[in-house]
Amino acid sequence: MEAYEMAGHLIRRLQQISTQVFTTRAREAGFDLTSVQFAAMDAIRERPGIDQAGVAAMIAYDKATIGGVIDRLVAKGLVARSVSERDRRAREVRLTDAGQACFDALLPIVRTLQDDILAPLAPEERRRFLNLARKLIDGATAS
Repeated sequence: MEAYEMAGHLIRRLQQISTQVFTTRAREAGFDLTSVQFAAMDAIRERPGIDQAGVAAMIAYDKATIGGVIDRLVAKGLVARSVSERDRRAREVRLTDAGQACFDALLPIVRTLQDDILAPLAPEERRRFLNLARKLIDGATAS
């Protein structure tokens, strides 16, 4: 099939593989988190008190569905949400102590699983792939 060689299909397959590796390694280590939840926690860790729309922007996620991601993190006790004092319509989020501990414990696993995702590539190929991926993302977001 012709579609199997198209960039969109290959990128989608790589995303599926990345998600599968993340989910498998996280579960093996006893964590019940998705890669999107982990990315949201990273954004919140980076900017405590950020609002939900800001989290969505930082991780390039849909604003309409980020609330559900945050809801699940709140339900797990990893994130605390409060009404913004600056804008009563906005909800600010912060990692809880449990959320920070979870993030700190999972980060080394996430760093290691990058090697699993890129295993078929030699070190120089990995650098080139990551540089090209950044170039594509930067070009798409600049448009």
